[in-house]
Amino acid sequence: MWKLKIAEGSGSPYVFSTNNFIGRQFWEYDPNHGTPEERSQVENARKKYHENRFEVKPSSDFLMQLQLMKENEFDQTRMPAAVKVKNNEEVSHESARTALKRAAHFCSAMQASDGHWPAESSGALFLLPPLIMVLYITGTMDTVLSSEHKKEMLRYIYNHQNEDGGWGLHIEHPSTMFGTALNYIALRLLGEPRGGLVEKAQIWILDHGGVALIPSWGKTMVVSGHGQCR
Repeated sequence: MWKLKIAEGSGSPYVFSTNNFIGRQFWEYDPNHGTPEERSQVENARKKYHENRFEVKPSSDFLMQLQLMKENEFDQTRMPAAVKVKNNEEVSHESARTALKRAAHFCSAMQASDGHWPAESSGALFLLPPLIMVLYITGTMDTVLSSEHKKEMLRYIYNHQNEDGGWGLHIEHPSTMFGTALNYIALRLLGEPRGGLVEKAQIWILDHGGVALIPSWGKTMVVSGHGQCR
């Protein structure tokens, strides 16, 4: 199970800090982390997200929320009941006060041990592929990425593939040649074979004029993986 590490180094000689890593966050895989109940929660959340990924694109940082609520000993029973205001209904002082109390309770539960509020940056779909390409070019793919890292990268890419087989600039965006070509190459470099959703992405690329129609940024990137984009 993945564990969010807060204000810690990673043991790498290339990672240093002048403030004891305050504000730094990263995920570390620990096969023994978490209780059976927590692991079941995570798997159920993954399944639910995957089934509804075309309707609700953001993940809501569920794994992070689960961990921080446990570390902060957050008691959900102390949360005031949710306030729902109907259209054209006047907002009362008590309703506003209750909503603010709920927000304060939730924010306190989401605060990390070093004082900052962690958050993922998962919207852009053109950040991960270049990283994979650079690791491929430098021959460090298997040195830097564990099998669990690759598994989660694949899960992320597939979860944000649009119904038509492509990817956009971000998770809410319709498919573009830029997003589709980059993520298709990333899948192939991560070892995904032709067929299934990979083939669906390839068909999208070919049906929209081929990878040569990718914008200028993409042209500089796909050179690293052009042998796989076939």
